Amino acid sequence: MKRIFSSLYVQVILGIAIGILCGIFYPDFAIKLKPLGDGFIKLIKMVIAPLIFSSIVLGIAGMQDVKKVGKIGLSSLIYFEVMTTIALIIGLIFVNWLQPGTGMNVDPSTLDRTAVSQYVTQSEEHQSVMDFIISIIPENVIAAVASDNLLQVLVFAVLFGIALTKIGEKNAQPVMNVLQSFLKGLFAVIRMIMYLAPIGAMGAIGFTIGKYGVEALSSLGMLMVGFYATCLIFIILVIGGVLRFYVGISIFRLLSYIREELLIVLGTSSSESALPNLMQKLEDAGCAKPIVGLVIPTGYSFNLDGTCIYLTMAAVFISQALNMHLSLEQELTLLLVLLLTSKGAAGVTGSGFVTLAATLPVVGHIPVEAVGLILGIDRFMSEARALTNIIGNAAATLVIAKYEKGLDENLLHDKLSPVPK
Repeated sequence: MKRIFSSLYVQVILGIAIGILCGIFYPDFAIKLKPLGDGFIKLIKMVIAPLIFSSIVLGIAGMQDVKKVGKIGLSSLIYFEVMTTIALIIGLIFVNWLQPGTGMNVDPSTLDRTAVSQYVTQSEEHQSVMDFIISIIPENVIAAVASDNLLQVLVFAVLFGIALTKIGEKNAQPVMNVLQSFLKGLFAVIRMIMYLAPIGAMGAIGFTIGKYGVEALSSLGMLMVGFYATCLIFIILVIGGVLRFYVGISIFRLLSYIREELLIVLGTSSSESALPNLMQKLEDAGCAKPIVGLVIPTGYSFNLDGTCIYLTMAAVFISQALNMHLSLEQELTLLLVLLLTSKGAAGVTGSGFVTLAATLPVVGHIPVEAVGLILGIDRFMSEARALTNIIGNAAATLVIAKYEKGLDENLLHDKLSPVPK
């Protein structure tokens, strides 16, 4: 019994269960638990930028092949674009089939802009494609790390890693030795932080249930059920199909292997909270370090499958609820715009909501304040978004690693064996 409760997996489950019970029976107390979840996420985010920087630099410098780095990056972006496009289309198909908003007949004049003013303001500042490209170039490397801007850190890390390959092994080795020791220290810090995962999950889920209440689920239950079901279908059929036919493993074996990370994401609603552990586990499963270092950070901005499903379903749901049904042409326009606006959304709670507010005006007649219709359940939907995102990025790393011949398949099958070793 003692051995069972010493497992992080079991501890996180208990933390989530206690948080849910507190949220239901003691909502006022549960709301006060919010700092526990926020604190845990901040502790994890504290090490993400230096972790990614060290991993990428060591991976590229150790590869000694700049052309291969470029090839991995291009392969990743192509894969991301294909998968997110499929996710957008699947979301569009299912929301039109389920029609969760039809019959609500919400009067647009009753919409309250103040409830979502923060998100609307952020959406109005949403970047164009060119602005986004410029924004990933850091003005100050230290500031990029301090602000946790992963794409800016990624850009500098790639450049620095390539630079080390140009100055010769004799000059580069001392820097690599320092970074290697630094990286080992970071993982030691992460292991300490993970002891707090059950408490962080309890605080985050307790706050969500306590603040928004289970009644929010019942009022918009059809959209919730449809969204979760669509994400599940995408994970099993699309991601699972790619893993089965290309990598040769079952999606359920992958889910079992990263179950602790999935539970942490479920509790915190943030896919970033599991990023360090996910990177380590993928390396342990046979993926080459430079591939993990390039694919995972890039995927957190460009391969958000769950967010893509959410965006199409939420946008069409709002149009149905307002009885402003979109024509086929408008839905195709929405799809094309979301192919751009969905990229660069951070893998944290609330980013999908901001992107939705930025995208709605593209169809013309839907008021942007209509995003308030789903504000009450957005926190509950963020779990499915984050879970789908992290699963999609784990699968993407395996696919790219095999394609680039950077995957030890014997080790992978050993680590993902049905019986834990």
